Amino acid sequence: MKDQRELRELVRYRKSLVEDRTRELNRLQKMLEGANIKLSGTVSNINGISARNLLDFIIGGGTLTAEKYDELFMAGKISPMLKAPKQQIIDDLNGMLTAIQRRMLKELISHLDELNQHIRNLDDDIDGTMKPDEKEAAKAIQQIPGIGETSSQVIISVIGTNMERFPSGKHIASWAGLCPGNNESAGKRKSGRTRKGNAMLRMTLVNCAHAAVRRKDSFFAAQFARIQVHRGKKRAYVAVAHSMLIAIYAVLKSGDGFRDLGFDYYNQFNRERKIAAYLKKLKALGWEQSAAITPVPV
Repeated sequence: MKDQRELRELVRYRKSLVEDRTRELNRLQKMLEGANIKLSGTVSNINGISARNLLDFIIGGGTLTAEKYDELFMAGKISPMLKAPKQQIIDDLNGMLTAIQRRMLKELISHLDELNQHIRNLDDDIDGTMKPDEKEAAKAIQQIPGIGETSSQVIISVIGTNMERFPSGKHIASWAGLCPGNNESAGKRKSGRTRKGNAMLRMTLVNCAHAAVRRKDSFFAAQFARIQVHRGKKRAYVAVAHSMLIAIYAVLKSGDGFRDLGFDYYNQFNRERKIAAYLKKLKALGWEQSAAITPVPV
């Protein structure tokens, strides 16, 4: 559909601008480190308001002293939520900037301001382009851990809201390139490398998976912990992204909200066998069972 294609073009362009901004921020950080200014160790977001105010001050030729710090703090230009203490901020920001470095930093910051404005404009355009059902679908999948507003807009712009085109969750996972490959010969399973799919959707979901596994009380964190032991972190993230896409499919097709299976989901299966295995490991470490242990029902 033309409307969805135009929404996808807006989302893709915003993604490219965000990547440009990331490159410029990395270039800014490298230039500051060359001048012995450790801004990243002082603020958590180098693109934030406090970081910008501090940069404007030192680029303007100022020297950050305790008195000047207090003055900026009282003026509200330095946030009280900075992760570094006052003395560390003063020490980290008093470097050696040359005239050329100051000029380059001004150009970098000016370019960052332009990129930030373009991204904000595109955010407004995307919000104005999305239809009511697309906004509702984007809001619905934000219930899934790891999926924020921007990611939900990307996902909806790619897969749409009508899930009838995909017979099952397996089909949409295959289309996105997030399912294991089927390479079997003579009854022996070979490489399970994922197939090529929609690059933007795959990348977005893998990024969402990185955020989702930080929720330690979620099923995705349990799945990641279970898979990374044997398959490694990269494959575990792809597996979590696959599960997230299946959850998105279910939410959009059924219209019901997301229900997290919980971190203890895998503990509900084969309890007796797991207890026996753990007892065996304890005995191997020298632990002796003094009395019979009765499993506590869950």
